[in-house]
Amino acid sequence: MAENKIYNIDDIMKMLPHRYPFLLVDKLEVEEPGIKGVGLKNLTMNELFFQGHFPNNPIMPGVLQIEAMAQTAGCVVACADEDFAAKKRSVLFMAIDGVKFRKPVRPGDQLKMHVEKVKERRNIYVFHGVAKVDDQVVSEADLTAMIIEE
Repeated sequence: MAENKIYNIDDIMKMLPHRYPFLLVDKLEVEEPGIKGVGLKNLTMNELFFQGHFPNNPIMPGVLQIEAMAQTAGCVVACADEDFAAKKRSVLFMAIDGVKFRKPVRPGDQLKMHVEKVKERRNIYVFHGVAKVDDQVVSEADLTAMIIEE
């Protein structure tokens, strides 16, 4: 079995158009390009969203956890095609289903977004995502997106 491929932040920035403060994947480990991978986000008190959500009890907004899963899925799809960025392709959200938030995510946590492709039809992909902190599930969702040519 082949070893998982690790992508650093520079690699991720070539795959995604997002930039700080909206780039929510710091590192990516791909088990099967286009199929399965794990994104990692190290959370510090310096994250802009912690300043207002909530000042006395900082918690990562659930919608940003889902966005982090979606960005991870986008990277997993992009890394399956070495020319993804050169072809000026983007991944756009279409639907989010079965969302569950289980535990709060706080400064100092390391959020790991596990994503796996469930279905693919032409340029439409469905991924199941599970976000974890310390091997505990904090959120999960089914994410549908399409790849478009810019």
